[in-house]
Amino acid sequence: MSRDNDPTEDGKDRQFVTALARGLEILRAFEPGDGGLGNQELAERTKLPKPTVSRLTHTLKTLGYLTFDDSTGLYQLGPSVLSLGYSFLANLDIRSRARPLMQEMANDVDAAISLGTRDRLTMLYLETCRGDGALTLRLDVGSRIPIAETAMGRAFLAALPEEERGYLMDHIERKDPERFSFLKDGVDQAVEDVATRGFTLSLADWHKDVHAVGVPVVLPDRSAVFALNCGGPRFLLTKELLEEDLGPRLVRLAETLTMGGQSFRVVAANP
Repeated sequence: MSRDNDPTEDGKDRQFVTALARGLEILRAFEPGDGGLGNQELAERTKLPKPTVSRLTHTLKTLGYLTFDDSTGLYQLGPSVLSLGYSFLANLDIRSRARPLMQEMANDVDAAISLGTRDRLTMLYLETCRGDGALTLRLDVGSRIPIAETAMGRAFLAALPEEERGYLMDHIERKDPERFSFLKDGVDQAVEDVATRGFTLSLADWHKDVHAVGVPVVLPDRSAVFALNCGGPRFLLTKELLEEDLGPRLVRLAETLTMGGQSFRVVAANP
């Protein structure tokens, strides 16, 4: 993953530890399905100098965050990374509260329901529940999807304060200037949709064969923002089904999850 995805490192923060950030960048470069990565590929993905990458991978291997295969010369994520991930998920109360509600809806509508939150300029899947016969995308806990062209990401952005959303949109424009007008139109529509009906759609905007609906989940004290989505093949999840059935259901799920029975529409009107 390129540092272009990082909306935090702007070179002006005197408390920012660049060496630590680079080490974390190495860990973030690994993606699902990678059999292993060498220093050259890590350098290409992170845009860091190869000598720097070599020192970082050696250090991370020594600390248990990477493992090294002598026969292939490739690195993989180590058990220390898994320990961090499990600690994060175990301490995420909303995930345990959301799971039974999500599974109930997934079984009822025979589709996949997912919960996620922002990780740089992507949405990180925290939980996914599927119906027994659900034909869905192969996305699970730890998967990442783009923030500005997916229903989950747009719902998340719509729930943010205007200043914070603008800050992220500036970084999205910097990362993808050629498509920014299209991306901004989608986010602007999501802001309007969420304010009026509580959910927003992505109709083949991310993948040409995928339709999805997204709903923001804002904790009552506004300490954190998450988003729910329901997505799948467009021939199953038609626009009409999303607007008339799945969208309103997902809004009700979010209202139940926040324990106050309030949707983002109500929260936004009572800051």
